[in-house]
Amino acid sequence: MFDFNLGIGTILVPVVLILLASSFRILREYERGVVFQLGRFWKVKGPGLVIVIPGLQQMVRVDLRVVTMDVPPQDVISRDNVSVKVNAVIFFRVVEPDKAIIQVENFLMATSQLAQTTLRVVLGKHELDEMLAERERLNMDVQQILDAQTGAWGVKVTNVEIKHIDLNESMIRAIARQAEAERERRAKVIHAEGEKQAAVALLEAAQMLSHQPEAMQLRYLQTMTQVAGDRASTIVFPLPMDLLGRMLQTPAPQPPRDA
Repeated sequence: MFDFNLGIGTILVPVVLILLASSFRILREYERGVVFQLGRFWKVKGPGLVIVIPGLQQMVRVDLRVVTMDVPPQDVISRDNVSVKVNAVIFFRVVEPDKAIIQVENFLMATSQLAQTTLRVVLGKHELDEMLAERERLNMDVQQILDAQTGAWGVKVTNVEIKHIDLNESMIRAIARQAEAERERRAKVIHAEGEKQAAVALLEAAQMLSHQPEAMQLRYLQTMTQVAGDRASTIVFPLPMDLLGRMLQTPAPQPPRDA
């Protein structure tokens, strides 16, 4: 004769053991568990051993580590109507697990789509030269906008880095010509500044020689010596009359002294 109580006990014991085993969850240090009780948010648990009542509670695991996400190349038209392709990488992490699960369906997908649109909007407000020369400022602008938007999802955007700004061949050649023209302009400015400084120095020297005839005579004789030493042929060198008059001028006779 079949023992009904023994049969029930034989069935219940394995079921209870299975339920007990499924109620224990182990969360790693970088994981948190968002627990719902009868469909309503109850609490965030972890890390370590977590007990979830089967049938009554459900738990969703959330990773708190920093996520590195590539933003696909975006077609951006700059403020000066230059078409470029820009891609970037964003770093973010979950700081409030309950919001990351409750406030948004898929925070990874939402953050990726928001990063793409923000990248196009922010870069579209700047000219091409600013994109190439001021990446740090653009990175900061994108990061601040993303962080303000994702804060409601419990996500913290820690950093944004623009990786590449791709230009077409015609634009690359135009930038090269512009850089070459800029270098030529700087060279001409430096040359003109040198000519200006040399003219000022020559003017000061001429003024000094005009006030000191003896210095002019010495300079004249020095020039004659240099020319005579450089060439072996006879050189006819003009001699200014005013300089010759000073050289030949004899001192006036002094009156005799009284005895």
